[in-house]
Amino acid sequence: MKKFTAVIEKDSDTKLYVGYVPGFPGSHSQGETLDELQDNLREVIEMLLEDEDLEIKTEFIGTQQITVG
Repeated sequence: MKKFTAVIEKDSDTKLYVGYVPGFPGSHSQGETLDELQDNLREVIEMLLEDEDLEIKTEFIGTQQITVG
């Protein structure tokens, strides 16, 4: 089993959850719920992993909060 970290946001216009896996080309999806988004991302990742030429170019490290002003 492989684990991937997704970045998730909520679109204020559509009210959909949007997610992607950093450094993993094409690994993005959306869903009306977090569970639906997770299922959709899992499906996309499984499909992308079937590509033998796939190259993941970065490693997710974390997030930072930046204070401005």
